[in-house]
Amino acid sequence: MYVTDYQSVPTEPGGIDGLTVRWAINASQGATKFAMRVLELQPGKLSPMHQHDHEHEVFVIAGEGEVETVGGKTSIKSGSVIFISINESHQFRNTGNDMLRFIDVIAFSTLRAKSRV
Repeated sequence: MYVTDYQSVPTEPGGIDGLTVRWAINASQGATKFAMRVLELQPGKLSPMHQHDHEHEVFVIAGEGEVETVGGKTSIKSGSVIFISINESHQFRNTGNDMLRFIDVIAFSTLRAKSRV
């Protein structure tokens, strides 16, 4: 078993201005199927509109914002759960005054190409 406080996991740049990533669980802790990340998006920041060849399961821990897809914008806040389908274009935006913090889970098959396991 592995237990830690997510804040003890080092942050890494998230690839865009204002986004950091904490790789909370991955192969180094013994996981064999999925990795868990904690992402933090600063107030006023947004991700580019993008898509992946994998689905996204997201749980918002803190803050408020929007997730946008071709279907429009949806408000999100602490407690929101989000499912984004494979290749669905999407964008996260922090519309609040505090950090937008969320968890996502990624299958290792996705990560192998990114050298994270």
